[in-house]
Amino acid sequence: MNNLELKICDIQGRLFELFINTEYDAESLVKAFMNSEIAKNLDSDYNRMQWVGEEYLLDELIDTCKDKLKLKKESTSKEVLFWMGYVYRYWHFYTKEGSSKIYKQASFETMNINYLMFHTMDVEIAIGDLKEIYNQKK
Repeated sequence: MNNLELKICDIQGRLFELFINTEYDAESLVKAFMNSEIAKNLDSDYNRMQWVGEEYLLDELIDTCKDKLKLKKESTSKEVLFWMGYVYRYWHFYTKEGSSKIYKQASFETMNINYLMFHTMDVEIAIGDLKEIYNQKK
């Protein structure tokens, strides 16, 4: 993982942290994001969306996916959301899988449940374990 990729992981982690400050449910924001054109753009080798900043990405997500978002029902911690965003983007760089495919393997619920166990692990080991959980469910 190079420094550029790690910075993009950090941007996505900070984007997910911002979900707390919206009127929308974090789960619906994460799902909408991971299946959006925005995430697909971030998946590409180079796209200007990789450098616009997390505030712009949030505005773009809400503008383009508002019909898929649900109003906030419960709160998720900032730490969990940062970790989720960071791991999802790292996962893409590590495996070259697209965001929507990654989300199918590790939904918001899966990530939220496994945060306490996985957040202190090396990211690559956590990804391997998340893939194993998915494969066991199939």
